[in-house]
Amino acid sequence: MAIEFTKYHGLGNDFIVIDNRSSSDPAVTPEQAVKLCDRHFGIGGDGVIFALPGQDGTDYTMRIFNSDGSEPEMCGNGIRCLARFIAELEGKSDPTVEYRIHTLAGVMKPQLRPDGQVTVDMGLPRLLAGEIPTTLAPADQKVINLPLSVAGKSWQVTCVSMGNPHCITFVEDVAAIPLENIGPQFEHHSVFPQRTNTEFIQVVRKDYLKMRVWERGAGITLACGTGACASLVAGVLTGMCDRKATIELPGGPLEIEWSELDQRVYMTGPAEKAFTGSV
Repeated sequence: MAIEFTKYHGLGNDFIVIDNRSSSDPAVTPEQAVKLCDRHFGIGGDGVIFALPGQDGTDYTMRIFNSDGSEPEMCGNGIRCLARFIAELEGKSDPTVEYRIHTLAGVMKPQLRPDGQVTVDMGLPRLLAGEIPTTLAPADQKVINLPLSVAGKSWQVTCVSMGNPHCITFVEDVAAIPLENIGPQFEHHSVFPQRTNTEFIQVVRKDYLKMRVWERGAGITLACGTGACASLVAGVLTGMCDRKATIELPGGPLEIEWSELDQRVYMTGPAEKAFTGSV
């Protein structure tokens, strides 16, 4: 049976998006997703996203298989793409439509904006070691600027969960980081029982950061929405940045705010349709 898809990307973080509203089970298996994401023998993508029926009062459910077949709890760039995809499926012309989407990281609320951007209420960051999870500190303590030995070097790291685990370290020059070598060592480090995403951050100004990311299950990507959110939170916790900042990723900028009013994190960025097809 042919499966129709639409290819979307958020700052180059690209996804194969499938209308899965007729079933609560994903239309392809993790093994099939790996083949679809192959950039030489498949469609190509960082993951496959499924728009499933909502649950617990939500409008839709989002599930995603990474390019290695693993299933993350959430994807920030992916949920912006999903919101655009859903609006197109529904034929919505309202440029400010908002959705409540069930994810493994909780309910997310993307809102389409008239300028073509999508703002997502990413919820409350989780800061305790047991929530991330990591064994770098006792379960009821935060992990802020603690040493972690990787690739023969001691890194000062801060850990944050945005529903998925992130390890953030601040460096002088993100371009000098050999991501392909040390990224896997961070991801599979024994202190992260569920593996981790890793963000390397260069502070240009307190309201402007540069970021490179090694994504758990996907490797080097051009952007990571949850990673940008976690990085801003880490920057605030360490005094490195303001509560609202532009984060420049290889694929482009995201606007991130950790609201002092409600303590929730808000992400604003693009979601663009590339092409449609069937397999």
